[in-house]
Amino acid sequence: MASEPVESFEELYQRLEQAVGRLEDGGLPLEEALALYEEGMRLAQRSQEMLDQAELRVTRLQEAFAAYREEGANRSLREELLPYSEEDEPLAEG
Repeated sequence: MASEPVESFEELYQRLEQAVGRLEDGGLPLEEALALYEEGMRLAQRSQEMLDQAELRVTRLQEAFAAYREEGANRSLREELLPYSEEDEPLAEG
């Protein structure tokens, strides 16, 4: 079974705009208008799925960046409070 070619969000959106425009222009036979409406609904659903995936990616990136910044802040605080590690401490003479 052949798979459908993958369209970009912009291509889907353009097709949806065209379908809406044709429906708004009117003058279509009922069956053609219904078929165009169904296609528009499929395009809208696929577009929404793509937007949801993009939003999830952005959310994950924001969370990862926040964790990175928090780790950096914690590291800076530890370095400020404990500027020397045990390896850096001078040996006691004795």
